[in-house]
Amino acid sequence: MKMQGVYTALVTPFRDGEVDWPALRTLVESQVSGHVAGIVPVGTTGESPTLNCAEHLKVIEVVVETVAGRCQVIAGTGANSTAEAIELTREAKHVGADATLQVTPYYNKPSQEGLYRHFSTVAEKGGLPVVLYNVPGRAGVPIAETTVARLAKNPMIAAIKEAAGSVDRVSQILDLCDITVLSGDDSLALPMIAVGAKGVISVTSNIIPAEMSCFIDYALAGDFARALEFHKKYYCIFRDQFVETNPVPIKAALAMAGMMAEEYRLPLCELTPEHREKLAASLKRCGIIK
Repeated sequence: MKMQGVYTALVTPFRDGEVDWPALRTLVESQVSGHVAGIVPVGTTGESPTLNCAEHLKVIEVVVETVAGRCQVIAGTGANSTAEAIELTREAKHVGADATLQVTPYYNKPSQEGLYRHFSTVAEKGGLPVVLYNVPGRAGVPIAETTVARLAKNPMIAAIKEAAGSVDRVSQILDLCDITVLSGDDSLALPMIAVGAKGVISVTSNIIPAEMSCFIDYALAGDFARALEFHKKYYCIFRDQFVETNPVPIKAALAMAGMMAEEYRLPLCELTPEHREKLAASLKRCGIIK
């Protein structure tokens, strides 16, 4: 499975404590209109930890139905239990997802051999191409470059989302094996592509999908001068998406732009006034809101 371009780590809209299904469908349509390569529902940005199992699978199903084959859908079906990850992945396959995003098992902190066996088993039994998700800041343990190289030999392991904040890791991985690398940070997408990454799983593309698609298209075409213009213009938004824990800032930004209600589930809650003011200033600076 070829993966290249912008993949939106989709937020999950809420209203009155429930998933806002009309808002979700509208958001998906905006992504398709923005020519993203794919959509990644129910990852961290989709607040998967606070969705129950039925909601989790329903979000994937609604996204797949709304996309209707117009772009790829990489479903977030990772877990820190291998059996649970397999079950969720099989359900995602059943409703038509194209691939699965598999986060490093969190909290139980497996060894590198444990990670290898976990991802290999999900790839073998889940039925979908696997995108590994390296995010040690959240999961507590990294996927070592040598472990990535071992996993890359499996034809069902298609790519890795690199969210460890290191451009050098991209070079290290590609020096060891042939695997598609996708940046997990908007602010590092350009330098990561410069050393061999094939795109980005983006938070910012929730609100500016067309602009992010142009940005990454220029970078992948080797037109780094034009790509750098996009990077400079939107860097303040890339930065401010993490002024507090993701996805709080991006949901606040979408609400400021009138695209959805600003609602979270505990333990996540609204931005502090200081951070809200900073985010609004950046959105105005970029022309996203007035």
